Amino acid sequence: MTLVQNRLPQLSGNRWLIFAAMGLWLAACSPKVRPVAAPPKPVDTSAVVKPLVVAPSKPLPPPSTVISLLLPFGLNQIDLSKGAPKATLSKADLAMDYYQGFKMALDSLTYDGHNFKLQVFDTQDAITMAHNLALTTKVRTSALIVGPVYPEQIKSFSEAAPNLKKLLVSPLSPTPPANYKNPNLVTVVPPLQYHTWHVAEYIQSKLKAKKVFVLKSGYSDDNKYNVPFRKAIDSLGKKKIKIIELTVVRGDLSSLIPQLSLTEQNIFIIPATDEQFLQVTLKSLDDLEKKHYPVTLFGHPSWEDFTFLKPELLQRLNAYITSGDRVNFKAPRVIKFMRDYRRLYHTEPGEYAIKGYDEGLYFGHLADTTKTGVPNLVDYDGLHNSFRFVKTPNTGFVNSSVKLYKYINFDLKPVE
Repeated sequence: MTLVQNRLPQLSGNRWLIFAAMGLWLAACSPKVRPVAAPPKPVDTSAVVKPLVVAPSKPLPPPSTVISLLLPFGLNQIDLSKGAPKATLSKADLAMDYYQGFKMALDSLTYDGHNFKLQVFDTQDAITMAHNLALTTKVRTSALIVGPVYPEQIKSFSEAAPNLKKLLVSPLSPTPPANYKNPNLVTVVPPLQYHTWHVAEYIQSKLKAKKVFVLKSGYSDDNKYNVPFRKAIDSLGKKKIKIIELTVVRGDLSSLIPQLSLTEQNIFIIPATDEQFLQVTLKSLDDLEKKHYPVTLFGHPSWEDFTFLKPELLQRLNAYITSGDRVNFKAPRVIKFMRDYRRLYHTEPGEYAIKGYDEGLYFGHLADTTKTGVPNLVDYDGLHNSFRFVKTPNTGFVNSSVKLYKYINFDLKPVE
């Protein structure tokens, strides 16, 4: 899982689709091409996939459901001069990737009888533009608003439209919704506290731990994981699980040895993401393992994206990590999506295309079937994650679905 609080990573920047993007900014009506996928159903998510078609079987009625998509294309910053490098388009890749997946989903829903008008706006990666869009009539009168993407822009949009009685979807950011104070906000990517709760629950219920060692780097970022983890383990374990914290310096774990067991699993939590600290500290844990101290390790969800962490080492350390957006590329539904995306767009889908597709199916279906009020956010199993929304006081709806994975055969395998 990519857990980045402020900026999401840019993609490869290999699409020369600027003129299409300009058209999107003005507005686009879906559908034109019908991809393959079944619409999201509240209970049954295994419906038969429909064949790819290029035209509706009967004339479409006028669009009844308007969806506004607010994405950071940054059209005002793209260099279209002769000889401009392709890198100038890299900032628009994230937005284009997500848009293509989202529109593919709406096209699928339309094939099944739904009908939409999709309005796409460029936030220009600017706080002031997000504020201005919140005051725009076309956006305010939409049935559903998806975006902005970045936390500071979501906050600006929410502050500019505090009384907007409709769902505002935060599609890609795991920032805790308390930062926005928007009762109609939907946070799709599970914030870090839900990861820590899942880990604490597994340690308490499955491992029956009596004590847990927390190895800290000394950087304040550790507290984003450590603080909610302590609250979760104290709550679930009724303060009967002892937490032993150590700020590790140069990998020195010698002070812990008198408290370690040679016969039972020694459970370690490492909330850090700093590369140098992790390399040194994990080596020290590996040394403990070689001295016959059984080690079970729980790491930060961002570890999944770190190429410097070697699977063979993490497997020796009996390592677990949580994820809120891991895709099983061997699943039939995913294989079908990948094939149809390539046929439709002649390029490989990135992670944001998959998320856009899942969110387009889910929220498009909700928007078109709920004509008034805030819809009931039912459970749903998508390609990249499940949606299990919980209502939080004054801060909207949060996806609480987090899965636990363990390194087995040098790859991450689901535990539950």
